[in-house]
Amino acid sequence: MESLDNFPKPSVTVDNVIFGYHDNKISLLLLNRKEEPFANTWTLPGGFLHIHESFEQAAKRILTTKTGVNDVFLEQLYTFDTPERDPRGRVLSVAYYALVNPHKYEIMAGSAANDVQWFDWKALPKLGFDHDFIVQTAVNRLKTKVLWQPIGFELLDERFTMPELHALYETILEREFERRNFYKRIMELEILKKVDIRRDGSRKRPADLFEFDSKKYNELINKGLSFKI
Repeated sequence: MESLDNFPKPSVTVDNVIFGYHDNKISLLLLNRKEEPFANTWTLPGGFLHIHESFEQAAKRILTTKTGVNDVFLEQLYTFDTPERDPRGRVLSVAYYALVNPHKYEIMAGSAANDVQWFDWKALPKLGFDHDFIVQTAVNRLKTKVLWQPIGFELLDERFTMPELHALYETILEREFERRNFYKRIMELEILKKVDIRRDGSRKRPADLFEFDSKKYNELINKGLSFKI
């Protein structure tokens, strides 16, 4: 049996692509680094994997300590392994993406950052490392997955109107959905429950409010439901 000492050991980091949704825009949460490499440059919130951590544990720790965000939808995205991706040496990055409702959190910069801010995903600053590529990979994943799994609800308030859900899907996918067909398809899935109260607005008729019924969704998935928008 060959010894592990015979093989060079790369370092491993975990980077988080954090999507938020507010004002009918998708945003990314970025931090401005204090230290080299890429000091004073915007990057994804990331850090080195600790020896006794799983990747998911590291991703959650980094979210909390570097941005103040916790308890959110989090899923592994991809492993980025280009040899020259980090000027410090051979560093692999296991990336995750998170879906966050910005209204629920007060973001804060950790000790290793000058600042942390939301940026419109269509107007990002120049990013350090290979984070531009990581972001584009995450955007492609989000656009694909939102069509076949109801992860979009993670970006909304717990109670939402149908127009708000419609606007979210149009924003993520950057295309229009005919309103009546969209409403019909969503209601056919039977994964929403109408709330007994309504939201007041400028219109004569207050808007109906809905909630995502995760219990019903899981029951339907076990019965073979195919979620597709």
